[in-house]
Amino acid sequence: MKKFRKVLDGLTTSSPVNPGGSPACGSAAGTPSTAPTPRELEIQETLMSEHFQICKTVRHGVPYQPTALAFDPVQKILAIGSRSGGVRLLGRPGVDCHCQHESGAAVLQLQFLINEGALVTACADDTLHLWNLRQRRPAILHSLKFSRERITFCHLPFQSKWLYVGTERGNTHIVNIESFILSGYVIMWNKAIELSTKTHPGPVVHLSDSPKDEGKLLIGFESGTIVMWDLRAKRTDFRIHYDEAIHSVSWHHEGRQFMCSHSDGSLSMWNLRNTAKPLQVTFPHGKTQRDGRKESCKPILKVEYKTSRNSSEAFVVFSGGLSYDKAGRRPTLTIMHGKAITVLEMDYPIVDFLVLCDTPYLNEVQEPYAVVVLLEKDFVVVDLTQSNFPIFENPYPMDIHESPVTCTAYFADCPPDIIPVLYSIGAKHKKTGYSHKEWPVSGGTWAVVTLQMLYKLKTSKVFEKPKSGDVGRSAELVEEDPYAVQMISWCPQSRIFCVVGISAHVILYRFSKHDANTTITSLEVRLQCEMEDVISPSDTENTPYFSDPSGHSPQPQPPSPRSNTPDSVRDSIPCLKVKDRMIRMPPGYQAELVVQLLWVDGEPPQQITSLDLNSAYGLLALGNCNGLAVVDYLQKTILLCMSTLELYGSADPFQRLTRSPRKNRQSTSGTHAPCVSESHECSNLISLFCLLFCFLKWINCPFCPIFVSVKGPGRKLSLPTDLKTDLESRENSFSRSRSSSVSSIDRETKEAVTTLQFAESYGRKSDTLPTPCLWVGTSLGLVLIIPMSIPTDEQERQEDPVTVAPAGTVLMLKSSVLRFGFLDCGGALINSPYEVWRDQHAPYDSDRPRKRKLVNFSPSSFQEASGDGHLAVVCSERQAKVFFMPSQACLYVHNITESSFVLRADVVSVCNSVCLACFCANGHIMTLSLPSLRPLLDVSYLPLTDMRIARTFCFTNGGQALYLCSPTEIQRITYSQEMCDNLQEMLGELFTPIETPEAQNRGFLKGFFGGNAQTFDREELFGEAAAGKASRSLAQHIPGQGGMEGMKAAAGGVVGELARARIALDERGQRLGELEERTALMMTSADTFSKHAHELMLKCKDKKWYQF
Repeated sequence: MKKFRKVLDGLTTSSPVNPGGSPACGSAAGTPSTAPTPRELEIQETLMSEHFQICKTVRHGVPYQPTALAFDPVQKILAIGSRSGGVRLLGRPGVDCHCQHESGAAVLQLQFLINEGALVTACADDTLHLWNLRQRRPAILHSLKFSRERITFCHLPFQSKWLYVGTERGNTHIVNIESFILSGYVIMWNKAIELSTKTHPGPVVHLSDSPKDEGKLLIGFESGTIVMWDLRAKRTDFRIHYDEAIHSVSWHHEGRQFMCSHSDGSLSMWNLRNTAKPLQVTFPHGKTQRDGRKESCKPILKVEYKTSRNSSEAFVVFSGGLSYDKAGRRPTLTIMHGKAITVLEMDYPIVDFLVLCDTPYLNEVQEPYAVVVLLEKDFVVVDLTQSNFPIFENPYPMDIHESPVTCTAYFADCPPDIIPVLYSIGAKHKKTGYSHKEWPVSGGTWAVVTLQMLYKLKTSKVFEKPKSGDVGRSAELVEEDPYAVQMISWCPQSRIFCVVGISAHVILYRFSKHDANTTITSLEVRLQCEMEDVISPSDTENTPYFSDPSGHSPQPQPPSPRSNTPDSVRDSIPCLKVKDRMIRMPPGYQAELVVQLLWVDGEPPQQITSLDLNSAYGLLALGNCNGLAVVDYLQKTILLCMSTLELYGSADPFQRLTRSPRKNRQSTSGTHAPCVSESHECSNLISLFCLLFCFLKWINCPFCPIFVSVKGPGRKLSLPTDLKTDLESRENSFSRSRSSSVSSIDRETKEAVTTLQFAESYGRKSDTLPTPCLWVGTSLGLVLIIPMSIPTDEQERQEDPVTVAPAGTVLMLKSSVLRFGFLDCGGALINSPYEVWRDQHAPYDSDRPRKRKLVNFSPSSFQEASGDGHLAVVCSERQAKVFFMPSQACLYVHNITESSFVLRADVVSVCNSVCLACFCANGHIMTLSLPSLRPLLDVSYLPLTDMRIARTFCFTNGGQALYLCSPTEIQRITYSQEMCDNLQEMLGELFTPIETPEAQNRGFLKGFFGGNAQTFDREELFGEAAAGKASRSLAQHIPGQGGMEGMKAAAGGVVGELARARIALDERGQRLGELEERTALMMTSADTFSKHAHELMLKCKDKKWYQF
């Protein structure tokens, strides 16, 4: 524990610290400035480097670009493989695990070792992997790398330790699952086909053992050839040659017939008694034309043929097969049950599907009860037990990507009453018609890390729908959806919610449990000003260049007129038209105010780059590259609308001159014509999720992130501003050091307002008491403090105006300012004041009048213990500084990075203390102590591969962070050592000890007439003693952490202990049984020996010695 002492008062300096003149800190701690002091400040910092560690926790959302699907019918665990080499394991709600192959190769196929707690993955790099699922974090036990052949199909029979592997050359190899070594037994393609065949049959597309006889292996080749291979005799029983390519094969449970799907959209049924021709060929979706031929259909990629005990008719489920003339139809899944054909249309292309059955035995009646359908961007489960085939309500958050995600916000320690309220109101708007049965994927034990959808909000309902013929002014501003959400600000205590749209508008919502009929107030802001920057030569060396914080600062856009409308008509017009009539709003978030920036002289408004609201003050602040606007949302008035240059006044450090200032003309409740083209008729969506962390040793702590999505008309929503080009160029060049001189482009760039924050602070050095202030950070690294005078009485607050007067206070840093934070003189975080939530639309109660209740966290409340003033933490893209207020003395400064830039920075609480967390464009995650700015953590974690990460990465309290790792998935991480240590207890168990169901007794008559399955010992055929060793050059074995026996004892936690105890008991019982058998054998041998000895004695009893 270290004490930092610093002088605070008696400073005689009259100017802020030079942003570039401070010592280069690099990786060292922040350097304090020296000045004479009459008093010392003592702050004890408790955070050390040992408190931090980067670790991934859990991933949410549907896997991006899925490729494969598998299901364990006993454990009831589902596995999904992806093109990037990821594997998601899903069980009951809360059981969600992500695994990643280090190679990143696409997962081609998944095979569960049913009820064994293991999974085999076949990847595109021709490698087989065996995963151990008996631990909370699955790990690879064995790998087998094929070097001369490409893997195309795998099949693992139930309760077998031999895996069949088909290859592109048409050969079939056999792998021992326990040792993960190839057997010498190989089925060569030239032995499987007829000798007279002159062409190669193609890759192996199907492998399965006969339900009737496990010694018979059915091999399907892509060309249409099907072979039944006798494993014992090592020869072919029969061969089938079909004209169309084969995509899949499915057996009837009795093993007498099977069904194939083909590339021409047909299904062929084959009977083993007569393989010369198919028993039946059908085109389920092909109509007969006038000439008698079937119309051409798309391929049926997969078919499943399942029988039911309660019905004589079998279920036939397949994907594809539609006719080509029905263009534009969505992908379909077809369910055929008898003569009834049901076609289910899907929103996305079907990747794979599985029919879930009650039994794992293929030679029993299957009893299908559900179909799991894996789509490109969704995951659907269909209930087969009901005639209308409803779908199950998905308990996993698979619709995060319902609209392209543009930004995220992560809130910790929310009020405990807000989550149930949001859930109850959000549940009223859920879809109906789901199956009433329980979710069929119910394996594993519940985890304490979950994600749940709470509430959805569409912001487009605030605006009028565009009419045909209207000029698309918002289309001239952006190429994406005009309703796209660019930023959000939420006060959980007051439940006030603000949304910044890409069309330069801000919507303010209030929460109510009651519906209301109300009108939406519209304020129009004319925020446009031209200026030229005149920078003195002495300042050019340290002048920061224009940059974007978190991808929100736009570059100036030239006008792009798309019609012959004169410029005079384009003046003072918003991009969207707010509904100006009485609107009935349901319970939940209800729009109250819309602030829109206007077109000025034919130029569209610049997009909003920063936003902050404070419910205690009743104020809303927004800024862009032209200036700053402050709105009083209680009185529905605009308090301040000034250009950035006008905010400095005579205190401008760059000596810039204003050119052609435009008057700030304001108006309310705009009545202009709508200006959205019809092609943008779509809705914006905001989704609120709830993350619950329940530590086993701690109290339940709710974490609530908000995910904002935007629904576009087939458009790809990239960066919400035109800064994408700027950030991409910086991404490609951030490793190169920037010249110290300022280029001509930087001179011409407008100064954007990059961050805003309301706080109780000191606007001037002479202030003795803190007052409401607005801290403003700009893209040139400048910080302005604007004091405000707000009436304290509730009645006066509704009537008297709020005074906002820039004081000329300027602080300077390197590069664009990103974040503010405030500490008291004891080093504790000062939260912003807020208003306690009150329902404005609740019925009036005279006994409980609706008065504003404010909660203030002023620095003055800590004066007795820590002295006057407070600390202000300011972080930019390159630098962090700690100032003491009101003297404005720079106590500590730290140069975060020189070769890159910070994308996201937050002042967060960790381990009952406070630190500054930063995420840089080079992938480094850093934490700095406060207030000394000592480096505590610097880990190269995640390179900036795309702008999605820069746009969505965010920190929160408790050592948590998240980002969108793909367009459909959210990755949550922790930078807290304490959470990393407790992560194993937070995650759920994938494997639970379950007895394998016994096979059904098929009866004497059925077995007598050949219906019973025949078993055989695969070890005798595939073992090294019988088949020999495989060629070493064919595949390379990569050992893992142990064999199957070690895997069975590798489980952790309480369930793992039970599993180990059960396995130990089984082994002990087995040893006792073997001992008993050996004892019985010895007793038998002893009896036999005694009998022979007695017979020998009787025979030799009367003989003389010479007779021997």
